[in-house]
Amino acid sequence: MLKIDKTVDNGKTKVALEGRLDTVTAPELEAALKEVLPTATELTMDFEKLEYISSAGLRVLLSAQKTMNNQGSMKVKNVNDTIMEIFEVTGFSDILTIE
Repeated sequence: MLKIDKTVDNGKTKVALEGRLDTVTAPELEAALKEVLPTATELTMDFEKLEYISSAGLRVLLSAQKTMNNQGSMKVKNVNDTIMEIFEVTGFSDILTIE
């Protein structure tokens, strides 16, 4: 189960995730991002309550990062140790801006 909380303020978009980002929930995040990315100049992904991310979730993140590379900036914040380890093993820690 994944809870997605979106806040859009004049191009500054914040997406807070709660739960698990996996093959079942990745399409939900993808759909949510499709709604907000066209007008986003700054995207912040808040992972404070995200417990798990799978390769399907990583793919959605990579896609969002590629989009934001062309139109602004993206950062990921409040990453827990488990997800940080996944980012490091997969090389995502080099691709993403993590705070």
